[in-house]
Amino acid sequence: MFNPLNLISKFIRSGNQKELDRLKKITQQINSLEENIKKLKDNEFPDKTREFKEKLKNGIGIDKLLPEAFALVREASRRIRNERHFDVQIIGGIVLHEMKIAEMRTGEGKTLTITLAAYLNALFEKGVHIVTVNDYLAKRDCLEMGKIYSFLGISSGYINNIQDDDERKKNYNCDITYATNSELGFDYLRDNMKYSRAEMVQREHFFSIVDEIDSCLIDEARTPLIISGAAEDKTNKYLAVDKLVKRLKKNDYEIDEKDRNILLTNEGINNVEKIFSETGILKNNNFYDPENINLVHHVNQALRANHLFEKGKDYIIKDNSLKIIDELTGRILEGRRFGDGLHQALEAKEKIEIQAENQTLASITYQNYFKLYKKIAGCTGTAATEAAEFFEIYNLPVVVIPTNKKMIRKDFNDQIFRTEIEKNNAIIKKIKDHNKAGQPLLVFTSSINKSEIYSKLLDKEKINHVVLNAKNHENEAEIISNAGKEGSVIITTSISGRGVDIQLGGKKDTTNSEKLIEDKKKIKSLGGLFVIGTERMESRRVDNQARGRSGRQGDEGSSIFYVSLQDDLMRIFGSDSMNSMLEKLGLKDGESIDHPWINKALERAQQKVEARNFDIRKTLIKFDNVLNDQRHVIFSQRKEAMDSEKIFEYSTDFLDEIKKDLIELKIQKIANPKSSLF
Repeated sequence: MFNPLNLISKFIRSGNQKELDRLKKITQQINSLEENIKKLKDNEFPDKTREFKEKLKNGIGIDKLLPEAFALVREASRRIRNERHFDVQIIGGIVLHEMKIAEMRTGEGKTLTITLAAYLNALFEKGVHIVTVNDYLAKRDCLEMGKIYSFLGISSGYINNIQDDDERKKNYNCDITYATNSELGFDYLRDNMKYSRAEMVQREHFFSIVDEIDSCLIDEARTPLIISGAAEDKTNKYLAVDKLVKRLKKNDYEIDEKDRNILLTNEGINNVEKIFSETGILKNNNFYDPENINLVHHVNQALRANHLFEKGKDYIIKDNSLKIIDELTGRILEGRRFGDGLHQALEAKEKIEIQAENQTLASITYQNYFKLYKKIAGCTGTAATEAAEFFEIYNLPVVVIPTNKKMIRKDFNDQIFRTEIEKNNAIIKKIKDHNKAGQPLLVFTSSINKSEIYSKLLDKEKINHVVLNAKNHENEAEIISNAGKEGSVIITTSISGRGVDIQLGGKKDTTNSEKLIEDKKKIKSLGGLFVIGTERMESRRVDNQARGRSGRQGDEGSSIFYVSLQDDLMRIFGSDSMNSMLEKLGLKDGESIDHPWINKALERAQQKVEARNFDIRKTLIKFDNVLNDQRHVIFSQRKEAMDSEKIFEYSTDFLDEIKKDLIELKIQKIANPKSSLF
């Protein structure tokens, strides 16, 4: 039977192969220069950089300089770090320079790949921004790769949240700057609230290379960056509404888990009117009276806080403060608060100090922030499944780059159970069996609550393990880097530790390399790192990220996912007839099944969520594009005012223009009194 999807996928694969064939020819050209570059003395490398800059100023195209520049970076890396770029990394570097996304598997050396495109574009002296997923990686990558840049005569710096404006400005003025997406976005907003050019820390937005680009531009695309200021204090109202909302019964409201919404039923509206009238809060005995509009808002947020947002999943209480948890990574989002009064409603629910409500002073989405750059590129281990979105929204094609060594990881079929208890028992048995042999295990969960459930189950079996979630995310990199050690069992939330290389046998130890080799051999003989997914996530890409932690650089490894019909994904988005289907297939308690029907249903559920999230992101950018036009007008007018040498003349002209428009409008309305001003 003809399947058009198979034909489309063949075309995509064919197009990717043609692109790789073209890139391999450029790579061969770079390789042919290697012997000549090796003859250079150390002090001649900065001279070559100056030579390249002069050629650019004299009109020679950047692509003409690429082969020699890449060969120079490769040799600098070999001398400084004893790491020579593989050919696949050279291909990745060309892809980044050409403003595309390089899909490179975990462990293929994306951090080193980025140095090639970063150096080449730093020759323009306009600044290159390299975007990392957290402050730790921004500092680490800058310090480690900075040795290569320094050897080449190029400056580098990093931005983190403890730096003051002077330090930020100094680091933004470097040729290459490492920073997180949030630091870059907030600095842009803060700069456009400054009163003079001299106070601004960023310079132009020239070239941005986004590491883990799917995390930044897809997973976090729905999160707007907001700078806010204090608004009216409504603490007592939040406390009162929370107390009264807790008196409502289950049949007073309907919960829509899919859209994370909650609505009052007719009976619920009657009860709200009764309860709130008794306390004197309700006006005119009608909940939806225009005078109660603020009360309606408070009630809706209190209902959402009490019935849709879960402690340990959506937020935690730390140091008597309510902290948001990133729904995908499980990390604490420091400094961020839910908007529109939801954060205050949650604080009232948890009976902790309610902080004053804020009003938005400036905001931007990551989608529109990164569109400010003249050039943008990125790399990740998982981009192909979102290739259509990357191209539609950001005009970024995806190039899938082959691995340096053949992938030998074993990906086992999903084990599907009817109930969560049966699934959990099977997972613990699997962990116990493999841990007994000493094989390292990395167990992925969807939330803090789930990670702590598995932790308690492992405690019962007396299996030593580490739980990595928002409560100890400060040690994330250290914990994940040692995930390949013998006997290691790490329970983590979703994609924690991205950007950290997991080596079999444990983290590199320069003091005892022989022991590390022996440890690695032992782990390889045990089957390498075993990744266990405790449920399917909302996106196939997120599952692939988890799976990709195992099998780096041709290492042994394996992965398996466990699913139950009570998992959130299957419960909310799966088919209602699934349970009866399993019963017809004769599935007994404690048994799992691997059947094409079930796998198809699982894939359909994930595709539903992916499509829904894509629609949300597309809608968000349409709304933000309207605000973005206004943002550009206001920000450009502020800059014009700051740049004006005769500021009072500028403001006078501005006011004269407004007065002229008002007078013309008034004359028009006097001439035609029937027309409305609105």
